[in-house]
Amino acid sequence: MFLGAGHASNERKAWAVIALCSAMMVLEIGGGIAFGSLALVADGLHMSTHAIALLIAAWAYTFARKHARDTRFSFGTGKLGDLAGFTSAVVLALIALLIGYEAVRRFLAPVHIEFREAIPIAFLGLLVNIVSAWLLSGGDAHAHAHAGEAGGGVAHGAHRDHNLRAAFIHVAADAAVSVLAILGLTAARFLGWLWMDPMMGIVGGCVIASWAYALVRDTGRILLDMTPDTALAARMRRRLEEDGDRVADLHLWRLGPGHFGAIVSIVPREARDVHFYRSALRGFSCLSHLTIEVVSPKRGAAAS
Repeated sequence: MFLGAGHASNERKAWAVIALCSAMMVLEIGGGIAFGSLALVADGLHMSTHAIALLIAAWAYTFARKHARDTRFSFGTGKLGDLAGFTSAVVLALIALLIGYEAVRRFLAPVHIEFREAIPIAFLGLLVNIVSAWLLSGGDAHAHAHAGEAGGGVAHGAHRDHNLRAAFIHVAADAAVSVLAILGLTAARFLGWLWMDPMMGIVGGCVIASWAYALVRDTGRILLDMTPDTALAARMRRRLEEDGDRVADLHLWRLGPGHFGAIVSIVPREARDVHFYRSALRGFSCLSHLTIEVVSPKRGAAAS
């Protein structure tokens, strides 16, 4: 319950990217050992951390699908993707710190670089990440294209699959680092600017840190049940108060990509039951779980 519209497709994409990264990891580590290249082995180990991070996203998709109707989860497993996205963001932040630390260390104590091996590896890593990004693209954009239609004018961010977004950011961050590495290595080799390699590392670390921050911010809001769309909440309030009734309390939170839960307490101007107010909110198709309480100052409350 409450899984995103592209859940199954995104799950397949995540596992496909893991397979690609794992194959690249085995090739690099095996080739490095066979040809005595420490650079190849190092990049292969880096690719292994990349694959492990993506494994978080794939596992979250699989677990959420298998337990979607498990009654132990009161509001389904739709938020598991946001939890995985938050975890991936923390991993990204740690990667940014490690890149920054290594870059500063190389500023202070420059190391010898094997340009003939390092530059081709950077290009190969860039190619793998471009293919990975292509495999992961499409799902989020597709959700955005149908956000207004499926959710009654809900903000695009409320439909976003943050698990897929986190996986995409991982490969995009790696691709950005590969591009910066190519620039730094090329400048160091042909212009003698050895400081360019660690400088590009610092730039890459800052870019990854900014992406990690945005992902932590967005997923953290969802995990803390912050109102996902204040404009939607305002429209619901206006709709319910059209006939002079008063909304005493309204809680709106995200259950999963494109799915919302709401609890509304209404003080009616005249005697009305909960079915009247459910009909009033029928146009808000994004409301997948709705609880309405009708409060009468004289007769107490009726809920549904």
